[in-house]
Amino acid sequence: MLEIAAGDYRFVARLEEEAAPETVGAFRRLLPLESRIIHVRWSGEACWIPFGELDAGVGPENATCYPALGHILFYPGGVSETEILFPYGPTSFASKAGPLAGNHFATVLEGAEQLPELGRTALWEGAQPIRFAEK
Repeated sequence: MLEIAAGDYRFVARLEEEAAPETVGAFRRLLPLESRIIHVRWSGEACWIPFGELDAGVGPENATCYPALGHILFYPGGVSETEILFPYGPTSFASKAGPLAGNHFATVLEGAEQLPELGRTALWEGAQPIRFAEK
């Protein structure tokens, strides 16, 4: 299980080890991960954590352009920079270069009802601290 603290909000997520084992392994190597989460520009109701040119060593795996609320994606780079996408509502994952497909590697199981509030907070108040740690 994954504990996520973002701003004033707390979440517990399941790592999708069967559907995205390589992505989960790459993500685990980053833990504990502390960063800032900001609102997306092109993808709809989601927040993201940019990682620039980070090479996580994974390709497409369990990839989707249309994640559901709480389906956390890891985009390993390529067309756009490496990032984590954290959807809180209707999302069509994209960049200035067009549609993207990110690896669905974790699913929020506890606290999903708080995701829209986190999104609104990031939109109206700016970047929020975020921390991921394995439970």
